Parts: sequence; C-alpha cells; structure tokens
Amino acid sequence: MPRTRLANSRLYGFIDAAYLDGRPARELTRYLIAGGVDLIQVRAKEYTHAKRVALALEVIGEAYVSRVPVIINDDIAAAVETGADGVHLGQEDWAATHREQLAGVRIVGLSTHSLEQARQAERAGVDYIGVGPVFSTNTKPGVPAVGLQLITAVAGAVKLPFFAIGGITLHNLGPVKAAGATRVAVVSAILRAPDVQRAAAQFKEQLTS
Repeated sequence: MPRTRLANSRLYGFIDAAYLDGRPARELTRYLIAGGVDLIQVRAKEYTHAKRVALALEVIGEAYVSRVPVIINDDIAAAVETGADGVHLGQEDWAATHREQLAGVRIVGLSTHSLEQARQAERAGVDYIGVGPVFSTNTKPGVPAVGLQLITAVAGAVKLPFFAIGGITLHNLGPVKAAGATRVAVVSAILRAPDVQRAAAQFKEQLTS
C-alpha cells in the first residue's frame, strides 16, 4: 500500500472480535467494504495467536477481491503469516519491538496519545498513526480522552497520515473534522449500528464532502 494511497484513505474500519456478536467476520467485512472503508484492522486481543490468524484470514480472503488493505492489531507474527498488509502497534508493543521483527511487514501503524508521541512516531518512520482516544470510549476503558486540542496540535505539527480515533460518532464527526482531522478510525459506531454498511457509508460521505 503506497504512501500516496494511505494519504488518500479517509475511513478506517475494524473487525473487532469484541463486537462480532456471533456475526461472521466475512459478512461484516463485505458490509464495511460496500460502505466505503479504505482499510480494515483486525483486532482480537483476547484470542489466541492461532485463532487470531484464522480470523485474519477470513477478513483478508474477503478484502483481497476489493484490494482493501488489512492491518493486524499487535500481532506481528500473525501479520506475516497471513500476508496481511501491515500491523498496528500500541506504545508498549512498539517499545518492545525490534526493527528486524518488522522486516516482512509493509505497513506499520502506531497509536499515539500526545503530540510528543506523534512526533516520535514520525521520526521513527512509521507509515501512519492513530491519535486518541479523542472522546471517552468503551473500546478503551480507563484510558483518558485526549480531546480535540490534540487533533489540532497534531494536524499542525505532523505530516504523517493520522487517523483520529476513540468515541467518534456521526454526531461528533463535524467537530473532529473542524479540529483538523481528515481521517478517522471508527469501531463501535459502525459495528454496533443496526445497518453496518449504511453506517460506514454515512461516515465516508461526511469525510469526503
């Protein structure tokens, strides 16, 4: 996934095991893609490595046809084994990762929670960053919200593609955009919507209008 394509991405969707609610991952992937997501992250923190690989292969098998990149959360080995497009790491995982472990990974994303972390990520040469959580969210319980001010600060200081994430809904997307975000990552507001495809399409429409 070239940097130009990443730069043109607007909506980051998720297949999060905590939000599957018994629904097939392939089906949800089809809905996300039909709704216009530009890339998909597979997040299954409570899964074993083997189960995470199996889930990732389901998503990749569906996304491959539409050439939508798939990123694996935290598990570098799973990203390499499945042929996923990349891996997304948290700050602790990043600190414990050696560069040689990422040799077979095409895209590396990193979660950031401050302007300094965003600047460090840019200097380290990652491909994109997540900035958040912008608002309080059940997806990240106990993690304090960083607020819209950080979005504005990162937008003004970092040239790296960044996705605002955390508690973003159709109702607060306007202020997030106004703060300087041109890309967002959305979990529950899409996966918990009555119509996943329609929810994704509504986000994409607002992001591109």
